[in-house]
Amino acid sequence: MKPSDRICAALDFPSFAAAEPFARTIAPHVGMLKVGLELFVAEGPPAVKAAAGLGRPVFLDLKLHDIPNTVEGAARSAAASGASLLTVHASGGAEMVRAAVRGAGGKVRVLAVTVLTSLDGAALDAIGLAGPPETAVVRLARLAVGAGAGGLVCSPHEVAAVRAAVGPGPLLVVPGVRPPGAALGDQARVATPSDAVRAGADVIVVGRPLRDARDPAQAARDIAASI
Repeated sequence: MKPSDRICAALDFPSFAAAEPFARTIAPHVGMLKVGLELFVAEGPPAVKAAAGLGRPVFLDLKLHDIPNTVEGAARSAAASGASLLTVHASGGAEMVRAAVRGAGGKVRVLAVTVLTSLDGAALDAIGLAGPPETAVVRLARLAVGAGAGGLVCSPHEVAAVRAAVGPGPLLVVPGVRPPGAALGDQARVATPSDAVRAGADVIVVGRPLRDARDPAQAARDIAASI
């Protein structure tokens, strides 16, 4: 992969009209565009089609978490949207992940989110996930891959342990990436782009450091150069 192909730019905007100038500017400098909950709830599948129309694969980051039958239907709908990747929560259980893979039907790759990058050890304790973040992440990663997930989402702090646990096959997508000196925002477990890739990330998701940059294209080029 070229360094720029490892960058997924998050289209974290309230509408595609608001996202489009940024998306058109950034698309030539990254490998993928992410449509998340904010944009998808506002506009639905047309946002995915519009993003895909810019010539980059679309990562549909919905983090589905429901009963297996509902998730299977949602994954089937996502597969028809033109997305290339779709997220579900590994904590929904093995049968839910299997249902998502069935619904995807090979048209969209299902990624299982292990532990959100906004959670630290204390937050995990509060919601009943036993052990430090790395232990919980690896446990959920093994469960999801065993259930057929084609990839995983984890923080850069756990990506090396996840790669060691699941082998070279699954795609590892890593959010919580911040260039040196960038504000952390609400992220708790972060690393620089180069450190995340060195640890084993296939794709890094970058949101605010690109969206809020004075020159997003140059910011993307700088990240690619650091990789």
